[in-house]
Amino acid sequence: MTTLYLVRHGQTEWSKSGQHTSYTDLDLTETGEEQAKALRDRLDPTEFGLVLSSPRLRARRTAELAGFGNYEVTDDLAEWNYGDFEGVTSQQIREQHHPGWRLWFNGVPGGETHDEVRTRLTRVVHRVRESGVEKAICFGHGHSSRVLALCWLDFPLIFGQAFPVETASISILGREKESWAVLRWNS
Repeated sequence: MTTLYLVRHGQTEWSKSGQHTSYTDLDLTETGEEQAKALRDRLDPTEFGLVLSSPRLRARRTAELAGFGNYEVTDDLAEWNYGDFEGVTSQQIREQHHPGWRLWFNGVPGGETHDEVRTRLTRVVHRVRESGVEKAICFGHGHSSRVLALCWLDFPLIFGQAFPVETASISILGREKESWAVLRWNS
């Protein structure tokens, strides 16, 4: 049985400001670099038989600064494509477009649908479960990590609102007896 570690990238200027960041390829801030380096004290790269990363610079740099130089890039770990809401905060979306807007309920115009995001993150779940390794790790993003966890648990995506992911945090998915489970969140 494979245990899956999820690591969200370190801080960027847009994660700090709350701007939705999918395809905009931002680097880490100085704080984000320090957060990523601090992961070295908590993660041993030699323990992981499968190391995957989003193609975005912020995720790859987090992996590298955490000591994971040998990782495989997969587009399936990219952040949810926010389409017309790229670079915009939730507050701005609510003020300018849709009062009460929530990604988990309303989606995004010009971006990925809930089903599209779920389909690609389900591929990651299958890849990890079929890998045969004891431990796998994915370096990714806030919303896509939540979706990945929900796919692991086979939960509806609307539950994503209940699983916030902090920058440079580690979450662990696995099994609790016969059930798929969250073993640790945002540690």
